Amino acid sequence: MTRTPSSGEPGSSSNKNEGRDASSRHGPAWRRPRFRQWRGLLGTVAALALVGTTGAVVLIWTQYEGIVADLPTVEGLRTYQPPVMSRLYASDDRLIAELADERRVFVPSSAIPDRVKNAFIAAEDQKFWTHKGVDPMAIARAGLTDLTRGKGRRPIGASTITQQVARVMLLGSNAVSMKRKAKEAFLAMRIEQVLPKEKILEIYLNEIYLGSGAYGIGAAAQTYFNKPLDQLDDAEAAFLGALPKSPTNYNPVRFPEAARGRRNWVLERMAETGALTHEAARAAEAEPLIPHTFVRPGPAPGSEWFAEEVRRQLLEKYGQDMTMQGGLDVHTSLDPALQLTAQTVLRQGLMAYDRAHGGWRGPVKHLQTVSASSSEEEWVAALNAEAVPLGMLDQWRLAVVLDPVHGRVGWLEGAVVRRGVAMQGGTPQTGAIQDRDLSWTRRFRLLKAGDLVMIEPQVGSSRVALMQVPHVEGAVVTLNARTGRVMALVGGWSFQTSQFDRATQALRQPGSSFKPFVYLQAMEQGISPSQSFDDSPVSYGTWHPNNYEKDFWGPTSLHDALRESRNLVTIRLAAHIGIKNVADLATRIGLVDSMPHVLPAALGAVETTVLKEAGAYASLAAGGRKVTPTLIDDVQDREGHVIWRPEGISLVSASAQTGDAAATPPVPGQPSDADAIFPDAPKGQDAGKVPAPAAAPVQDNAVKIIMPGQDEIPEVQDNRPRVASEQSAFQITTMLQDVIRRGTGVQAGKGIDNPVAGKTGTSQNFNDAWFAGYSPDLVTVVWIGFDTPESLGKNETGGAIAGPIWNKVMKTALEGRPKLDFAAPEGVTLVRYDTGRGVAIDAFKPGQIPGVSVSLADNGASHELTAADTGAENMPDSESDMAAGAGQSGTGAASSGQTATPGAAKAPPAASGGDIGMGGLY
Repeated sequence: MTRTPSSGEPGSSSNKNEGRDASSRHGPAWRRPRFRQWRGLLGTVAALALVGTTGAVVLIWTQYEGIVADLPTVEGLRTYQPPVMSRLYASDDRLIAELADERRVFVPSSAIPDRVKNAFIAAEDQKFWTHKGVDPMAIARAGLTDLTRGKGRRPIGASTITQQVARVMLLGSNAVSMKRKAKEAFLAMRIEQVLPKEKILEIYLNEIYLGSGAYGIGAAAQTYFNKPLDQLDDAEAAFLGALPKSPTNYNPVRFPEAARGRRNWVLERMAETGALTHEAARAAEAEPLIPHTFVRPGPAPGSEWFAEEVRRQLLEKYGQDMTMQGGLDVHTSLDPALQLTAQTVLRQGLMAYDRAHGGWRGPVKHLQTVSASSSEEEWVAALNAEAVPLGMLDQWRLAVVLDPVHGRVGWLEGAVVRRGVAMQGGTPQTGAIQDRDLSWTRRFRLLKAGDLVMIEPQVGSSRVALMQVPHVEGAVVTLNARTGRVMALVGGWSFQTSQFDRATQALRQPGSSFKPFVYLQAMEQGISPSQSFDDSPVSYGTWHPNNYEKDFWGPTSLHDALRESRNLVTIRLAAHIGIKNVADLATRIGLVDSMPHVLPAALGAVETTVLKEAGAYASLAAGGRKVTPTLIDDVQDREGHVIWRPEGISLVSASAQTGDAAATPPVPGQPSDADAIFPDAPKGQDAGKVPAPAAAPVQDNAVKIIMPGQDEIPEVQDNRPRVASEQSAFQITTMLQDVIRRGTGVQAGKGIDNPVAGKTGTSQNFNDAWFAGYSPDLVTVVWIGFDTPESLGKNETGGAIAGPIWNKVMKTALEGRPKLDFAAPEGVTLVRYDTGRGVAIDAFKPGQIPGVSVSLADNGASHELTAADTGAENMPDSESDMAAGAGQSGTGAASSGQTATPGAAKAPPAASGGDIGMGGLY
């Protein structure tokens, strides 16, 4: 075949090839080589990767720095001390109350049983002993699970026990966020570097909340099983280990099946980890899950007033956190048996007064659904729906009237009495109201079918007593006369009704129970018990005080005047010795905080509390030493160290009380050489507080106490200030003994054969009724009155109302105690003599002549009365103006023949202590 040469025309084949060759040789390249393309692409990717990685590293480092910068320190966990509740103990070491924001019983790691540790580890963190704070496999597993669960559900946690400690102890947040989880992880790793595993587990088991108010495993074991931790079996330990996931959803009372299922799951995990054998796990799974009722201690029955006052004092001393979370052990002076007696006796007295004066005030309410024809099912259902009234006593029952004519009522026996909530079941019972109670209701308001009333079933009878909560209130305090330790304190009818403590918080006028301290000041000035003062009318301006009996005896000895509570003698005595002197003594002895310098105050027109008056009377019994009432014997911290105990009395070695050391009081400002046996025994004394040497003989068993293991015999050292001489205090005690023998306090002394002394008190208009009395070692003070002051009724005196209550309390308090006499101090002589109104026994100091009333103007003991002495410059114009206090002028002077000095300088008016009325009556 012959090839045809190219024609050279455009479009021919030869021309095209030639064009391509020319272009290849002379023009730019149309396409890069393939390897060059890949190199460029890889370079671009590498550059982008480098920039991205650098940016990511910078971002991550920035986030890390931000997270780490905000992390709290973990060093505090080395000295971890969890918030632990404080406990109050009675004098017999019985637990009476717990104080806690979080109820937690701390258990050290060494005391936690292995089965409890294994249960929590099996349920919460199986690799606890091997990981370094976080478990990467658990995190990955939880992440995959969360991806398959769908949206809207809370993510599954993968926190280790260490992470949970970090969250609870250091972060304090349970927010679901990646930042919080990162902080938790970093902190967990730091904790693992600082603390051993045992310490981490100890913190976790004591901090974790396990439901029903229980924080930590110690409290949870009590709450759910009423057992200490070391008595739990495998099934019970596994149940506790099941709770951290959701204490509410696994509550064994509300959700028993769910709780049992979760417990069995924990037992299976324990078997998988080798903590239990499979046989033991199956045996534990077969056990029923039966929670046992746990009643949180405190306050113990009857101790509510006492425990609340202790709580208030602790809050004042240590603040909220230390009191409620500091793990304090507080040993108190409470006598539980005497406390219950005082509460019962006071309630009986209030009910007796209320029945005699208040009358029947009607039913609690009326149930419209109950009639005389109602069936048992109907009235039981109606009764079950009713709430128990506040103030109703535990031995009372809420009943519905079924037959008003015959007084038949129905109630539920065995119901759970919870104030303010509906009754919880019980067995239906019926009975008849006592005839005397039916008569009582007919005088005021007839019963109707469906009336809801309070009753008290009578033992051994089908009859019931009709009850009502009295409106009148009262208070009782009993304390040790020598030490001031409060043994019983009752602040009212019911703590549930009102927590206002009438023994420590209510300021009331003591009336004539104040008078012994006016007479004590007279004894301090050397006036004799047989000294006579005129019992005749006296006026100061328009104030015309009178005796309770509205009669006048003429010249009357101080003994008779105190025994029969003669107002006019007391006024003249106070005017003679100076009302300012009386006020100073009353303040020093702790009876009042301040006292106006007006004569009505001498009759008890001042304000004080039952507890303060008890301390003042204890000072009389203690021979003139100031006795400060105390409810707390000592306070110990969580380590068992005593951090507080009352001042005043301490134990020192006997060598400190011998030779010159006993004869010479310590020099103020210089340390004592006494070897302190108690670590807080005083080493020195403040200026002005050096006590005079005690002259009163003290019982040997109170002075010398043999301490086991000590070579020296310790003795009691009394550092309390003296507010009156021992001789003067004994003179008042002797006079007050006659008050109970044959004076205004006869009813208080009935049936008591122990030596006792006391004084009645009735304030203006019979608003307050008091009786304050003591034996050589016990003091009891009783007050009766209304919260809003109003008259108790004409002739309702302290001797008539408060005296019988005092009598019953003291009989119980003295039972089983040795019969002690009031010890006469050196420097006084007991003499029986005729006072002019009968034979009496009094104590006389040297130079005082029994039965003789000297002329005070002649023996140098008297002085002309000034306005400062009489309080005339503060005297109101009328009784209704007495509340105005100081600053008003009067025109009268004492009618004892002494007149105010003209132009005498007036003392500055004293601040009023409250409503200054006529004061003491009887």
